[in-house]
Amino acid sequence: MYKVEKLKVNYKTLEEFKKFREYGLQELSMFEDLEANIIEDDSVSPFYGIYFGDKLVARMSLYQVEKKFDRYFDPAQDYLELWKLEVIADYQNKGYGKALVEYAKSFGLPIKTNPRVKSKDFWDKMGFSSVAYEMERDRGENPLVWYPDGVKEQLH
Repeated sequence: MYKVEKLKVNYKTLEEFKKFREYGLQELSMFEDLEANIIEDDSVSPFYGIYFGDKLVARMSLYQVEKKFDRYFDPAQDYLELWKLEVIADYQNKGYGKALVEYAKSFGLPIKTNPRVKSKDFWDKMGFSSVAYEMERDRGENPLVWYPDGVKEQLH
C-alpha cells in the first residue's frame, strides 16, 4: 500500500508539480493553483500526493463541499470533490491512482469528480457511476460520483 500525504503549499511542492506538466498534462497542472494560493511557505493545502523515494509521482486535490450546496446526494450532506488526479506516466498502472481514490473514500463521505477524457474505465473500476445529467446543475460537465453505504443519487 502506498502512503498518501497531505502536501504542503511551498516552493518545493511547486517544483515537484512542474514535473507533471512536462508530461503534457497541462490541463491538470496545479502549478497556477498553487502559485495563486501561496501565502507563506508550508501553508496547508487541499492537495494530496504519493512519493516514490523523494519524487512526487501522483497527486490529487480534495475539497469538502458543505451540505447546503449538495445537489447530488440523498440524503443531502457534506461531500468531497476530487479534482486533478494525476499519476506521472512512468508510474501509471502501478496502483498509485487507486491508492489516492481509496484514501479519498476513507473519509466516508460521498465523492464527486469530473473525469478526464478516456478515464471512464478507471473510475468504473473505482466504483464511481454517472448521475442523471441536469443542464443547470452540471453546466456541460459529466460528473461521476461514488456513494458510501446508505447514500444514493438525489432526484430532482
